[in-house]
Amino acid sequence: MKSTQIIHGHYVYGAVTDSETRCGHYHSEKDIIAIKFYCCRQYFPCVSCHEESGCGNRQVWPAEHFSEKAILCGKCGTELTIDEYLQSNSTCPSCKAAFNPGCSLHKHLYFETH
Repeated sequence: MKSTQIIHGHYVYGAVTDSETRCGHYHSEKDIIAIKFYCCRQYFPCVSCHEESGCGNRQVWPAEHFSEKAILCGKCGTELTIDEYLQSNSTCPSCKAAFNPGCSLHKHLYFETH
């Protein structure tokens, strides 16, 4: 299911299923972030959503851009920098909502790793 939703004032693309950024691929209680992809600067809930309806040229965020806001908390709408997200211990620093800790297993799909 492809869709676009405005969530907390931001367009989120892909198989979005609710107002907290869950999608058809990841929809647990803690799957509440969207990631702005470096290549197209658009928010998607996950890499699969981007592959299905994104720009077709996925690129990971280079480390020198980790200070840019690229993570959207689906619970409160706070935009986090990549550094803030990577240091968050899977918790939104603003609203304290829990993020899926399993996402750290996939960070190489979104962010340059050292």
